[in-house]
Amino acid sequence: MLRIAVQSKGRLYEDTMNLLAEADIKVSPSKRTLLVQAVNFPLEVLYLRDDDIPQSVATGVADIGVVGENEFMERHEEADIVERLGFSRCRLSLAIPKSVDYKGLEWFNGKKIATSYPYILRQFMNEKGVAADIHVITGSVEISPGIGLADGIFDIVSSGSTLVSNNLREVEVVMQSEALLIGNRHLSEEKRAILQDMLFRFGAVRQAEDKKYVRMNVPKAKLDEIIEVLPGLKSPTIIPLADQEWCSVHTVLDQKRFWEIIGKLKELGAQGILVTPIEKMIL
Repeated sequence: MLRIAVQSKGRLYEDTMNLLAEADIKVSPSKRTLLVQAVNFPLEVLYLRDDDIPQSVATGVADIGVVGENEFMERHEEADIVERLGFSRCRLSLAIPKSVDYKGLEWFNGKKIATSYPYILRQFMNEKGVAADIHVITGSVEISPGIGLADGIFDIVSSGSTLVSNNLREVEVVMQSEALLIGNRHLSEEKRAILQDMLFRFGAVRQAEDKKYVRMNVPKAKLDEIIEVLPGLKSPTIIPLADQEWCSVHTVLDQKRFWEIIGKLKELGAQGILVTPIEKMIL
């Protein structure tokens, strides 16, 4: 049995549970139980605060865990990054009041900065040779300049709306962050095998993200031109039709270029274009 530590609430919790569900690992959501076992996979989920997850994995309380890169770097526990998961993206940034005339990082010399991430900030400031007064706050960091507690802040930024509502502006991005799957360094062979099975499922889910399966009827006279337009994973599947002048082409398209490519296909005579989402893809 493999034990995974997951944030007990918030966006990272929702994204993690969605990934498990998409990988067909069924876990009953529970607000009252800290440890829940999956019904169809040798996995149990331990719900924790996000800042407790790195230590729980490093000490073996959990075998693996999903945690924000910002928390993992801040706690600097001895655990391995198993995989970058690509969701729950944000950044850690320095922000100051909008009214301040900011000329560069040297502005922070001698200034007080409020943050919940003193380790990351201290490392950054030392690298840049800036001597700032770091004030540790565990609550709502963004209100600190407004009440005179600090000159600026160092905090998580996603959309930036919280900064705007507190009359702050982002001036320096220190690091980008995303969800990480971290692992204990002393997993048994049995647990490593379960982990590899789970990673295989995650990979199949992620490969299918933003992909569409497309089927269309095309005139054989235009087939070579149509194949040149298609940026599929490999050669498209071509199936003969009853009408010998036509054939059916099946391929996979990326959502980002979907409408651009579909437009070109229609110009080349493609008809009966059928588009379906892809749940999982195994390469």
